[in-house]
Amino acid sequence: MTLTTLAVLVPLLPFLGAVAGLLLGRIAPGFVRPLAVLPTLVAFALAVTVAVRQGTGPATDAGTRLTPTGSVPVDLAVHLDGFSVLIAVLVALVASCVQIYSTGYLRDDPRYPSYAALVSLFTAAMLLVVYSGDLMVLLVGWEVMGICSYFLVGHYWETPEARAASLKAFLVTKLGDVPFLIGIFALGADAGTFRINGVLTAAASGQLHHPTLIALLLLGGVAGKSAQFPLHTWLPDAMAGPTPVSALIHAATMVAAGIYFVARLLPVLELSAAALAVLAAMAAVTMIGSALAALAQDDIKRVLAYSTIGQLGYMAGALAVGNRSAAVFHLLTHGAFKALLFLAAGVVIHAAGTNSLATMSRMRDLRSRVPDAMWTMAIALAALAALPPFSGFFSKESVLRAAEYAAEGHQAHVPSAVGWTVLVAGLLTALLTAAYATRLFLLCFRGSGGEAPAAHRTPVVMNAVLWVLAIPALALGVTAGKLPQWFDGTSLAPTLATSVLGVGLALVGVLITYAAWRHTETRANRVPIGAVVAPDSVEPAATEAAAIAAHPQVYGDIAGAPDPADPGRLLLGPLHRHAVHGFGLDVLYSRAFVRPVLAAASLVRFLDREVVETYVRTAGGIPRLLGLLVRRAQTGNVQTYLSVLLGGSVVLAVLAVLVASGA
Repeated sequence: MTLTTLAVLVPLLPFLGAVAGLLLGRIAPGFVRPLAVLPTLVAFALAVTVAVRQGTGPATDAGTRLTPTGSVPVDLAVHLDGFSVLIAVLVALVASCVQIYSTGYLRDDPRYPSYAALVSLFTAAMLLVVYSGDLMVLLVGWEVMGICSYFLVGHYWETPEARAASLKAFLVTKLGDVPFLIGIFALGADAGTFRINGVLTAAASGQLHHPTLIALLLLGGVAGKSAQFPLHTWLPDAMAGPTPVSALIHAATMVAAGIYFVARLLPVLELSAAALAVLAAMAAVTMIGSALAALAQDDIKRVLAYSTIGQLGYMAGALAVGNRSAAVFHLLTHGAFKALLFLAAGVVIHAAGTNSLATMSRMRDLRSRVPDAMWTMAIALAALAALPPFSGFFSKESVLRAAEYAAEGHQAHVPSAVGWTVLVAGLLTALLTAAYATRLFLLCFRGSGGEAPAAHRTPVVMNAVLWVLAIPALALGVTAGKLPQWFDGTSLAPTLATSVLGVGLALVGVLITYAAWRHTETRANRVPIGAVVAPDSVEPAATEAAAIAAHPQVYGDIAGAPDPADPGRLLLGPLHRHAVHGFGLDVLYSRAFVRPVLAAASLVRFLDREVVETYVRTAGGIPRLLGLLVRRAQTGNVQTYLSVLLGGSVVLAVLAVLVASGA
């Protein structure tokens, strides 16, 4: 079997599994779980095979013309290189782990068949984006992911938080997709092709006439999909969906698509220094703002959501300084440890019966209940904080190294100011990241107070998945020396300066957070809080749904009950009340966009009801009135008809005489 055929089968198998799962979900429920897990596992095996066979050799391109369009042609094309094959392995691995984890997490959910089918379709769409060699085909996968996210985030549609979050995610990402679509059309028109290789060739030969405009339009879609400032506000609210969905969106699909797209088309962005400056500013604000917000959140999943936004900011920063190898390397390591963090958080929520860190900090026995989740989450948080020798250290330091290189003026097409912006923001974010990672671990597993009302047994399959993902979270960084051969040859090894600064700031963040926690813990009155805990037989998803319903404040604009032992409040000081609400961006958008749109809709409704419908009713009422009069005249009395006829004749005669006399 050829390499191209194997690559086509990778996204095709999850798609067929999704279709079969939807068709057989009701008539043959016993096949739902095999149809969810097996196609994704086989796709993972095929993705590994494709990666091994492609190796470090030249890129493989194949395609066929779909249909004549009369203008720019559209091809069903496959492009395989080191970037695409490794990202495909990550997507298939995380999707397989999520599907296996979900068999225990949603074991009794009546909507599991549709959920599993949507996860498979989500996976197929992302794999299509990764392997596609044509921008229009890539756009199909891009849009399918948006639709799947809408349904998956709204899985608990009984809760208003989930319904609002799914709608918000759909609308915000579509807001970014509008300029993205225009940018793709403009790019295809300038290059004369939608084939990615053709676009890059046109960029290298100077055939693109509007590079700045095209780059800025494309960045609009990337900001929406990859949750970058200012279109990042949908991602924290999307945590109202099931935890496995959060893991899939944050680790391997949806948000990763924007970064991967920019990495593929980076030569186009490098034609515009203005576009690189905008990307760098966007990344810097995203990194710092999301890290401050993560330090203030009470909900464990919202902390991880803001963490994802910040790590995507690192990747965007690496792209802004012209180093896509560092960006994709961090994308790979982040996918491993972020999937582990979310799935471990699902186990913790199952055991605690709540998403609230303030409540967890009042449970002294949580660490003994879920030791697997505690140890694997410790590995993932260490990787997130970029502590050596965990994988996040190598990838984050490669980003800082790339920024340092650009700041010194060694990177062609990249202004040194862009490099300094990314470097300073990256170092400050390293400090904040270590702080909120330490805070999350302390509040989860070092709490004091009473015991939770009931104990849960975590399904074995969920713990097994955690340890599988712990392996790449711990060891993936050691591949830093091999990856340049798979990418474009750029070195990913950290320099001594960035290593010392990055690790030093991370350790400072750990120490000051621990000191703040010890200070607040000794002063706090640790009164146990009764958690909402379901019976032991209830599935984890039901526990999470109950926690969302019982703690709606963590998904809305109102902060949860303050915890006197929260070190984040001490570290942020007066900034805390702003950071907990995401610095009021949702309120700003509501006043600047939502309210005017609703007011305009109310005006249109008023005009339609009171003005347009008035004319319509009048135009229809006059003939109806005339018909009523005529109908009333039809009495059936011959004498009446003769009288009317005679009267009419007299009137006509009089009129004739008057007209004749006047003439």
